Amino acid sequence: MVEQRILDIADHLMLIERELQVQGWWDAEAPSDEALASTVPFAVDTLSFEQWLQWIFLPRMKIIIELGQPLPNASSILVMAETVFTDRPEQSRELRRLLAAFDQLIAPSA
Repeated sequence: MVEQRILDIADHLMLIERELQVQGWWDAEAPSDEALASTVPFAVDTLSFEQWLQWIFLPRMKIIIELGQPLPNASSILVMAETVFTDRPEQSRELRRLLAAFDQLIAPSA
């Protein structure tokens, strides 16, 4: 039986994906293989934060869930989102809320 936390995380991934689409931050074409191969955190040297969410974060998290691999034990995506979206606070409000909730779901409960 899949634990509720996994289901909640999977639901949140879908909500994050949907919000990227609603805001028009969803790309139809993938970035180059070189851009996706960045080893810099959040691939800030080759991708926008929205691209990183779409092309690296969401696919990796989906694979982890589908294969039943261990979840990361911490997430600080909201911190990055707060930095990236300083110039778009209203437009990014729902995405930041979803990312904050994701960070909380990933953190192991005490």
